[in-house]
Amino acid sequence: MVNGQSRSSLLDAPGIAAAFVSAEMVETDTTGERARDRGGPTPPEPAPGDPALWRRRLRHDIRHELGTIIMLASAVAVADDVGAESRKRIEQLLGETRWLDHLLRRLDEDDDDAPPRPSPDRVRVDELAGEVVAGLRLATRHRLGFTASAAWAHIDSLALWRALRNVLDNACRAAAGHVDTRVSQDRGWVVVQVDDDGPGFGGGSRGLGSLGLGIVHDLVSGYGGILEIRHREPGGARVRILLPAAPPFSPARG
Repeated sequence: MVNGQSRSSLLDAPGIAAAFVSAEMVETDTTGERARDRGGPTPPEPAPGDPALWRRRLRHDIRHELGTIIMLASAVAVADDVGAESRKRIEQLLGETRWLDHLLRRLDEDDDDAPPRPSPDRVRVDELAGEVVAGLRLATRHRLGFTASAAWAHIDSLALWRALRNVLDNACRAAAGHVDTRVSQDRGWVVVQVDDDGPGFGGGSRGLGSLGLGIVHDLVSGYGGILEIRHREPGGARVRILLPAAPPFSPARG
């Protein structure tokens, strides 16, 4: 939940797919069309080897594939022979594609070397963390525990999703069989704590985990947050994300 608004459901899937197709069509030559509408000169076409053209074409292809996945999942979701458990998996699949769409849109906005940091939303941290855990439960054999109390923070929702996914992905890769996530509030902070029963930091191979934690640090520190990394007794790792707590959402405040 972001700013008190619930996320879309399976019923929204056809509209989401249509939005992908619409965005794809608009993306073809928006710069030149805007210039013509203003009566200004049309910018020159980029050269075939231009990196900007390569990125635009790559984003176009990725968006096309995402739209295809959404339409296929939508067709399965409304089929008569699909049970409740399968519908739950489709819901998670569509949720993942929505986050990928958010990442693509952010990439479109962040073409500059130093893009401005997105304005923070008032985010229901426990609900977003629960969404991430629910998605990973369907993609891992590990036991994923989750306990939470209502907690709000001012942070860009995509930044928080990326931070949580990186921490939980790392924990699932390292764990022997169990990952536990807790969301709570402590003295003005929202605390997201992820424990795993793996070898602990320094006990496994470096690589994606190190890169992921660097991403997490940059994401949360940009909104006044803190990343803590600890060893657990008798074994395993503990990662905590601390964010300045925000007051609960109130319709009167908007």
